Amino acid sequence: MLPIMILMYIMNYLDRNAIGAARLGGLEEDLRLTGVQFKTCVSVLFVGYVLMQVPSNMFLNKIGRPAMYLTACMAVWLVVSDEYVSDKGIFCGCSGAAVNFGGLLVTRFLLGFVQAAFYPGESKPQQNNTGMPNKKREKFRQVELGCVATLSSWYVRKELGVRTGLFYCGSMISGAFSGLFTAGITNGMDGALGLLAWRWIFIVEGALTVAIAVFAFFILPDFPANTKWLTDQERQLAMWRLEVDAAEREDWTGSSSQPLFLGFKLAVTDPINWILAVLVYGAAASISINSFFPTVVGSLGKDRTTTLLLTSPPYVLACIVCATVSWNADRTGERYWHTVAPLSCSLVGFIVSCAATGIGPRYFGAMIMLPGIYTGFNMSIVWTANTIYRPAAKRVAALALNNALSMLPSVYGSYLYPNDAGPRFVLAFTVNAAMALVAILTATVLHFVLKRKNRKLELAEREAEAAGETIAFGKGFRYLI
Repeated sequence: MLPIMILMYIMNYLDRNAIGAARLGGLEEDLRLTGVQFKTCVSVLFVGYVLMQVPSNMFLNKIGRPAMYLTACMAVWLVVSDEYVSDKGIFCGCSGAAVNFGGLLVTRFLLGFVQAAFYPGESKPQQNNTGMPNKKREKFRQVELGCVATLSSWYVRKELGVRTGLFYCGSMISGAFSGLFTAGITNGMDGALGLLAWRWIFIVEGALTVAIAVFAFFILPDFPANTKWLTDQERQLAMWRLEVDAAEREDWTGSSSQPLFLGFKLAVTDPINWILAVLVYGAAASISINSFFPTVVGSLGKDRTTTLLLTSPPYVLACIVCATVSWNADRTGERYWHTVAPLSCSLVGFIVSCAATGIGPRYFGAMIMLPGIYTGFNMSIVWTANTIYRPAAKRVAALALNNALSMLPSVYGSYLYPNDAGPRFVLAFTVNAAMALVAILTATVLHFVLKRKNRKLELAEREAEAAGETIAFGKGFRYLI
């Protein structure tokens, strides 16, 4: 399950950010786009993305068939791509057929609209009728972002952290693969059948997305209770594992019956969630560099093919760093330094890239900024899920709210990279560095706030134990810091 989801996530980012490579392949010149128009086409994807998040989540929760729903969205995504600027499959292919600014704008919006199926997601509660331990208790609802909703329906807490990190590595793998892939297309297919290289980028990536969607439909599971190709014994075992895990973190507020609006109210009135929201926002503020990373690397003065090839190593390093940090954070249970250290690396990368004029220092800055961006953002999401997890209605509202806020920088971030900003991109890198610093300071505040809460929990636990009373939070519960 995890490998196919990673592959789907790779195509998600590959199709989304193909416009950056297409820019080097002549998209702007062929469609006669101004700098502002190109940036608007980049930004509008995230408008559709944010608007569709909650409705998509509700629909997925209603049908309870992630294998069918996610792969269907992936195929539609390709169609748009083939015609203009696409989403995952359909929408990605549509991008290659765009003939003007309006067409590209509409396709990019639809691409974001369809790709929102990956975020957020909630696994439906399933009744345990297995006859195994705890059979009377309804299985708790695990809530995560995107495809991790499905992962959280199969893996227990102690297994989910590393797998979430590996899943998010798909975005970095796509960045590494994109440079190599598009370099081959621009060199070998430019002018083929009378089409420019940038059109072939969208068409080929869109066709590949559809093929993967068809493949994923047959092997991607739904939820443990309704995956048809499992035996009854296998389904019972999968549900029993989560039932035991749920017993370890029984939701004292009765999360299975909590309405969504109550969860939203709890989320927006919790000061800790707003601290987490600022952390996630600051960590995500630099992600808009994805669509402009080929342009940033292109400012080094190399030819088009070399530029595309040079975009790959930073993403490879980012993937390695993110996977390693996620594994170690899961192993140690520590969150603060695993979040702050990557963000500090991105801060240094932005400063070096902004201040340096030599090719070597600027590429070094690019090499360390991407691992810092991706790893810091991933850990901020993990920290949110670890901190706001009960009741479930509050958790899903907090994750949806914070994830939506994290997309806002991608809407305006495109305008930080005007055509004449290279090679130092002072405005963009200054804003990104400032937001990384905000995230670091916010993480520090969160660390001390949670540390203080842990001390209070420990004191309350001792007093309750001495008085023979029971506290709301289970014995031994502590916030991860």
